[in-house]
Amino acid sequence: MRPFQKEKIRIGLLGLGVVGSGTVSLLQRNRHAIERKIGLPIEVRRIAVRDKSRPRAVKVDAALLTENAYEVIDDPEIDIICELIGGVEPAREYVLRALQNGKQVVTANKEMIARVGHELMEEAARRNLDFQFEGSVAGGIPIIQPMKNSLAGNRIEEVIGIINGTTNYILTAMAEEKTDLSTALKEAQSLGYAEADPTSDIAGHDARYKIAILASIAFMSRVNVEDVYVEGIEHIEAADIAYAEELGYTIKLLGIARRVGEDRMQVRVHPTLLAKNHPLASVHDVYNAVFVRGDSVGDVMFYGRGAGSGPTGSAVVGDIIDTCRNLRFGATGRVGCTCFERRTILPIDEVDTRHYIRMVVHDRPGVLAAISKVFGDYDINIEAMIQKTIKGKQTDIVWVMHEAPCRAIREALEIIRHLPVVVEVSNWIRVEEWND
Repeated sequence: MRPFQKEKIRIGLLGLGVVGSGTVSLLQRNRHAIERKIGLPIEVRRIAVRDKSRPRAVKVDAALLTENAYEVIDDPEIDIICELIGGVEPAREYVLRALQNGKQVVTANKEMIARVGHELMEEAARRNLDFQFEGSVAGGIPIIQPMKNSLAGNRIEEVIGIINGTTNYILTAMAEEKTDLSTALKEAQSLGYAEADPTSDIAGHDARYKIAILASIAFMSRVNVEDVYVEGIEHIEAADIAYAEELGYTIKLLGIARRVGEDRMQVRVHPTLLAKNHPLASVHDVYNAVFVRGDSVGDVMFYGRGAGSGPTGSAVVGDIIDTCRNLRFGATGRVGCTCFERRTILPIDEVDTRHYIRMVVHDRPGVLAAISKVFGDYDINIEAMIQKTIKGKQTDIVWVMHEAPCRAIREALEIIRHLPVVVEVSNWIRVEEWND
């Protein structure tokens, strides 16, 4: 590719919502410094929106707006397309057409990247075009580029992240304010940290997309997002938060990706009892953090605001600057898809981990013996136990189990919940220790 011949670089945006507004605002506010870093002037030439009459969080010339995305994608003067509308379709169609038109692409669309990113990256590679997506994971925290570039020489062993600010805020509120999930969720919604329909966050789907992206980069393998085990925080109760505290843990919704041998990997999302000495345990409120372990660098952690107009806009603008520099010197398409290997995801039943189990039992002789026998039959060893009378002749029992396969725990609990001495199995949460 020849060096860039135009007098300025022109950018087209698809979407002017939360992320689009943050992107444009940053380009306007820091334009002089950004252009000096690039070495050429830049111009936002066109912006596609759903409704031109809607009020905007950022001031733009109304003449830039169009309700026809193809007026942006097919504009021959536009060099870079920023896709900021979210979802898989029509975003995938728009990005594919932009690449076919020879345009560099920047996106912050986590679901699109997780589901069809491989297809789009291959198209970009065929055409020697940039396809950048730093804003798709952890908002303003630099993580995609560091893993693809700065840590590229490492064999990454694991990536663990608090990668959803809504659930982290809710679990923090439950712990600090001694409240239940419903109350904490309403508080998060009132502050704008949770959507009116918070399902994607609460059920873990948002974190699922993000850990799928990180795992694919860390282990250089395609990750089918449907194979990623996901469990949300819907079943976390105030009692679990209190017992975790008593046992020396905090509860976090984690995305976990680990290398398993030479051809397998763990990729999962679920609530986790996290040892308080783990670096991620101190990440509170809406903050995100990603912990990476490499064979050479050791342990590193990336921390900051994981969502919102400003943080995600910062990541998008960083990608724009990088793309502009590449474009200027004819060096586009340098770091494309890195999924060179084929790894399979370990089914959750085959994952060995430690476990927290809470149950309500009848307060009478023989209870512990009956339950312990079932655990013993499945070779599940008990590490710790808490027993507390909760009402009348019923007792809470909390068990922490040594490492065991999830299948063994699941099958044992199926038997235990039908024992005459057991009222209910209230919760089962996986446990993560910290070995520095």
